[in-house]
Amino acid sequence: MSRQAQAAVLFLIGGALLHASFTDLYLRYVKAGLRPLLLVAGVVLIVAAVATVWYELRQPRATKGKAAEDQSGVEHHDGHGHAHREPRVAWLLALPILALILVAPPALGSYSAMRTGTALQKPWGFEDLPAGDPVRMSLVDYAGRAAYGQGRDLHNRQIKITGFVALDRGGTPYLVRMELNCCAADGQPVKVGLAGKTPPVLQPDTWLEVTGTYTGKRTKDPVNDGVIPFINVTEAKPIPAPRDPYDEGGGG
Repeated sequence: MSRQAQAAVLFLIGGALLHASFTDLYLRYVKAGLRPLLLVAGVVLIVAAVATVWYELRQPRATKGKAAEDQSGVEHHDGHGHAHREPRVAWLLALPILALILVAPPALGSYSAMRTGTALQKPWGFEDLPAGDPVRMSLVDYAGRAAYGQGRDLHNRQIKITGFVALDRGGTPYLVRMELNCCAADGQPVKVGLAGKTPPVLQPDTWLEVTGTYTGKRTKDPVNDGVIPFINVTEAKPIPAPRDPYDEGGGG
């Protein structure tokens, strides 16, 4: 590509990053905490694009004409007197940029969750739960207390957690939240099995707010043998998908 084309691509990429960062689109790709870095990256790319155009405009015409030929602006010579145009198909590289601007990918859901082993890890410790029932908890917090804390502080408590529905091959329903280390590419599920008064019809990827009580029932994830605790459901109601499907904010 010519320098002008390079500048245009840089500008498009920078603009796409800024567009994603100023909307909720970036939450489909990375953790919320990475937003400042995306903003900085977008600004740097746009500045680089503007600087490239400014540099080109300041070059003497003769130098600029030679650079356009030598740097494959329109054509170059192969040393045998034959001129060759650069393949126009290279512009297809810009299509992913337009896709980023125009199409929001779906969040990771039940398909990914049931093909990936649970990411639940033993916590270092547990904070005291607040007074009052039902107590709203993150699904990961409940799973950790139920699996590794023997439910000591969960007995005789009404618990409220949220997540999306996933079904295994046998039809057992799970409530799931995906955890990210950095971006959606490394997303891993934490699963809680649903027992008790589960709805008669459960559709995968439906978001539910579940109220229930602790149960000692648990199973092993067939993918990685990780522990999957259960919750005894007393009420389950569908809710809209959250703004950020990957971040529970510590509160469910």
